[in-house]
Amino acid sequence: MSTQARMKAVQYRSVGAAPEVVTIARPEPGPGQVLLKVTAAGVCHSDIAVMSLPAEALAFPLPLTLGHEGAGTVAALGDGVTGFEVGESVAVYGPWGCGNCLMCAQGKENLCPRAAELGIRPPGLGAPGAIAEYLLVDDPRHLVPLGDLDPVTAVPLTDAGLTPYHAIKTSQPKLTPGSTAVVIGTGGLGHVAIQLLRALTPARVIALDVSEDKLALAREVGAHETVLSDRNAAATVRELTGGLGAQAVFDFVGAPPTVTTATACAAVEADVTIVGIGGGAALVGFGTTPYDAAVRAPYWGSRAELIEVLDLARAGAVDVHVETYSLDDAPKAYERLHHGLIKGRAVILPNG
Repeated sequence: MSTQARMKAVQYRSVGAAPEVVTIARPEPGPGQVLLKVTAAGVCHSDIAVMSLPAEALAFPLPLTLGHEGAGTVAALGDGVTGFEVGESVAVYGPWGCGNCLMCAQGKENLCPRAAELGIRPPGLGAPGAIAEYLLVDDPRHLVPLGDLDPVTAVPLTDAGLTPYHAIKTSQPKLTPGSTAVVIGTGGLGHVAIQLLRALTPARVIALDVSEDKLALAREVGAHETVLSDRNAAATVRELTGGLGAQAVFDFVGAPPTVTTATACAAVEADVTIVGIGGGAALVGFGTTPYDAAVRAPYWGSRAELIEVLDLARAGAVDVHVETYSLDDAPKAYERLHHGLIKGRAVILPNG
């Protein structure tokens, strides 16, 4: 590869501006790195949250190539890289850590306590991301073979699958026969969470969202009951559970009203998991939350959990609804996502 090689990428270039398609230098892999030719890249609400931050809240410099859900074929291997072949189809594990601490040793790089101080950031959330023709991956341990999985439907699983999987897996002991799980927000992550709950647990799944078409998708992917997410939603959930509430509540919106609904849906000893980053915070305390209820705010998931999610997809247990876009149409995909018009997940195909 000559140093003159160029590629197209979608970047967030200045605070408050819309993302744009640009031509930039194509990276080359240094020792220990892997260059991917991107086959698919996911579009996520987290990107919109980042693009909504004021300048002082941005933890990394602009311009930033977007995209923290990536899949591709190995285009080139840096010196010393083994275990992968050029042309192999892989998914990228996004929450990169230091690789050396106790959390990273367990594959929980999403919880690496040293990443921030070392300036290690996920692709698309600080490091150059996947909505580009090529993506540089810092270490082969951040690649998971896709095998015969379709990268287009598999790529959202690296976040929209992994994040709910991690949340649900932690609460699995509570989701016994006769239990109820509530899913608030049935979009990109929520519609996957419903499928995961059905595949992994015997729980009855109640889905909440603000519109009938979103609830139709929730029913389509396996929700037993659907409830319009309004001020009466928690009372309806209590009614549906004989006054007890749900053993696990997963809020994929995380806005102040949904967090209030989430805690109000909880049974005694329930898990309330706030996954969405809508700025809400739960009130927790004696007399405020049910006895022994626990509230968590997880982040992404472990490398092992990503392998498990991809295995579930291989077994046909989870299927992401996707809308595909060309690289040139990626700004339009973000616009549609911002206006709540995407059904399931938007996926960019940078190389056609």
